[in-house]
Amino acid sequence: MNEVVGRDDLLLLTLDTLRHDVAVELAAAGRIPHLARHLPGGAWERRHAPGSFTYASHQAMFAGFLPTPAAPGPHPRLFAARFAGSESTAGRTYVFDTPDLVSGLAAAGYRTVCIGGVGFFNKQGALGDVLPGMFQESHWEPAFGVASPTSFEAQVERAEQVVAALPADRRLFLFLNASALHQPNWFHLPGATREADDTRASHAAALEYIDRHIGRLFAAMSSRRRCFAIVCSDHGTTYGDDGYTGHRLAHEAVWTVPYAHFFLEPSA
Repeated sequence: MNEVVGRDDLLLLTLDTLRHDVAVELAAAGRIPHLARHLPGGAWERRHAPGSFTYASHQAMFAGFLPTPAAPGPHPRLFAARFAGSESTAGRTYVFDTPDLVSGLAAAGYRTVCIGGVGFFNKQGALGDVLPGMFQESHWEPAFGVASPTSFEAQVERAEQVVAALPADRRLFLFLNASALHQPNWFHLPGATREADDTRASHAAALEYIDRHIGRLFAAMSSRRRCFAIVCSDHGTTYGDDGYTGHRLAHEAVWTVPYAHFFLEPSA
């Protein structure tokens, strides 16, 4: 990462609430072709989330604690704040001297931009200001939120505008929190009704919806130079699993998340 930072643009895309099992099933079945073509080996990596809900997980990720590989470690991290005794900081780790990765990248010359999704990014109250407040530039509007059936399209359009407005020589760190998978998501499943509520099937349909538009985001982020992309879930969620519904609880469906990182090469 010491070679990547300063050379490439950076994208962190969190697919909020995406379950690992659903992500794996859809990739294997060919139902998310635009995402799958970028996944190493065409498959998601199984990892453990650093938190069981959006706020906790993103606070950890912005401190450099991305989802951890779901196997015995230690696992060297891509990014880490400088502190003595860190067993997950290695030679390939990009070490920053600020309290969080966002300000660390800003200190390295990056334009840091947040395109929010779920309520913790809506800037409508003190709590909703914390995470977007880390960035030099942040965007949120109702069209990006959980109640919008076209949220991801709107977020991608804003990302395209951000990229187009940035001077060619300025490096970009873009963070986008995709809200489409978070409840309510029933409207992404053809024939579903509000009364039937969200289901695992509508959760899967929401991921297919994201896949239909993600090519535009990847194209924008690789339009200026090579981009290093991290795509992952911040936590999963339950749909009646063992009697549980929702997240912010200790269940395998919440703690296990899909993860991938890869380069997006610029088009010729």
